[in-house]
Amino acid sequence: MNHSAAEASATTIVPNSSGADWLARYSSSLMGVFGTPQRVLVRGAGSLVWDADGKEYLDLLGGIAVNAMGHAHPFVTSVIASQLATLGHVSNFFTSPTQIALAEKLLALTNAPAGSKVFFANSGTEANEAAFKLARRNGDAPVGAKAAKRTKIIALEGAFHGRTMGALALTAKEAYRAPFEPLPGGVVHIPFGDIEALRAAVDDTTAAVFLEPIQGEAGVRPLGKEYLQAAREATSKAGALLILDEVQTGIGRTGKWLASEDAGIVPDAVTLAKGLGGGFPVGALITFGPSTSSLLTAGQHGTTFGGNPVATAAALATLHAIENQNVLDNVLTVGARLRAGLSDVDGVTEVRGEGLLIGFDLDAEIAPAMVNAALDAGFIINSPGPRTIRLAPPLILTLEQAARFLDALPGIIEAASAQTSTPPTSTPLTDEDAQ
Repeated sequence: MNHSAAEASATTIVPNSSGADWLARYSSSLMGVFGTPQRVLVRGAGSLVWDADGKEYLDLLGGIAVNAMGHAHPFVTSVIASQLATLGHVSNFFTSPTQIALAEKLLALTNAPAGSKVFFANSGTEANEAAFKLARRNGDAPVGAKAAKRTKIIALEGAFHGRTMGALALTAKEAYRAPFEPLPGGVVHIPFGDIEALRAAVDDTTAAVFLEPIQGEAGVRPLGKEYLQAAREATSKAGALLILDEVQTGIGRTGKWLASEDAGIVPDAVTLAKGLGGGFPVGALITFGPSTSSLLTAGQHGTTFGGNPVATAAALATLHAIENQNVLDNVLTVGARLRAGLSDVDGVTEVRGEGLLIGFDLDAEIAPAMVNAALDAGFIINSPGPRTIRLAPPLILTLEQAARFLDALPGIIEAASAQTSTPPTSTPLTDEDAQ
């Protein structure tokens, strides 16, 4: 065997292994933090994926809002391969043209004012961790005429911002927090969507307010532009930062580059990830204006892999494809068709969301069973709650594919209703598994 053949052999996956074989190997080699995987996926194309047993699925979850251009998009994959063959990693002692170009592109797409800056990370939770530290630096600002520090950081009930310790402190769900307490202090959670509670909580001791324009993990709950406008007004008055977590809602997910665009506000910072790299790990913190952008100085934060040439090339390719293939229009068209169709299905009690981030509630606690019934029927969906299903498919989902799911949904609901007396055989995917 020659040298190149030996290398190929060392990296070749054993063919013809069944899903059961792979899962047996999984359970003996990987930590059980995600439970038992639902399937072993081996190939994807567009909005379709196939498992190790050859079964085809319509992916209506998109890697949890990650695979913006679907699977194996030819342009995105060619750019990644070309960049990796040219320059893969340089550390942040250096920079690269793709890193600079991506920062400039994001500032342009978000209409950031002069003096705005970008910090690149590897994921949504890391982008939020950087934003948490940004908020801490705002704590050094004087409070009125006094020199006291701002110590309070406000987040919402139902919030999910990630799994690292700072991001976890911002996350509201007690089950995620309790095993790791004490968490970084100063975080206060206030009622979701209550403008008066927000105004009462924001004062001169507040360093920052963290908001998701649409809470994904809580079941796709939109805040609304009036709330975002009130948050901007309250934080500006108090000298606090308004930080928007658009990890799930950004990069075209709602048919706009940012879900917060309609509110007509300029935040102090926005975090992005998920769809930004089209499946390649990359996150970003964008700071708006020179004052906020100067809070973190040299040596106060960093990352080894963040902003490396391959990740930033992947993001540039993804943004280019979204812009040049009418993807935002497709998101609006297909999203509207899905929401209208879901509203007409028996057993669906409420439909929420924008674009292709959709949540719908059911009249019984059958959502986890629906995940399994949908897999059996050839669809990948998600249940963030016992009565709630979330859809976050690739932004290139077609009307025909949406119609296929809507046609199958009554049968999926019927199958799930019949199975509710039997516990699910696998753990449904949730948003926090991806950050």
